[in-house]
Amino acid sequence: MADPTPPPRAPVTIKKYANRRLYNTATSSYVTLDHLCQMVKDNVDFVVYDAKSGEDITRSVLTQIIVEEEGKGQNLLPINFLRQLISFYGDNLQVLLPRYLDQSMELFARNQEQMRTYMKETFGGMFPFARFEEMGKQNLALFQRAMTMFTPFKPEGKPAEPAPADGKEGQLDAVRSQVEALQRQIETLTRQIGEKNPK
Repeated sequence: MADPTPPPRAPVTIKKYANRRLYNTATSSYVTLDHLCQMVKDNVDFVVYDAKSGEDITRSVLTQIIVEEEGKGQNLLPINFLRQLISFYGDNLQVLLPRYLDQSMELFARNQEQMRTYMKETFGGMFPFARFEEMGKQNLALFQRAMTMFTPFKPEGKPAEPAPADGKEGQLDAVRSQVEALQRQIETLTRQIGEKNPK
């Protein structure tokens, strides 16, 4: 009889002290942000707690890692993206954006090996801008259509079409449909890449 699937490992606990030092309770040693960055790359899950208050500060520490990496010249976040992201704080779409970004990044990560293979075999390492620019435009178009349901006016200044009769629930369903449509488009593109570059 096959052994049952082992339960997922509990995340490693990191404690942050008042002197800003980070302590890895699994290895009983102090670590740096660089160590935590490598843990993320190695798919080692961890949570960070304030040693004094016990508050979960994982989000702020991960954000700090991104700031550190960007400061080293590892620029992954375009300026326009950062401006748009900031503009969503306090916006009525703020509640939807995290899930949208999470799903988009999950899809990208899921297909990254196929994308690397496509880039290497077809372009010898040169990035295939056209295909991914097209994907980005489709992504943006879907999201913009979703946003129009939450704004009183269209970009041209014309009144938006009336919301569905069932109100916000109908709007949320429509946004979900847009996200699902985006997922299908990305999956189709990935399948096309695989068909053009069989192993």
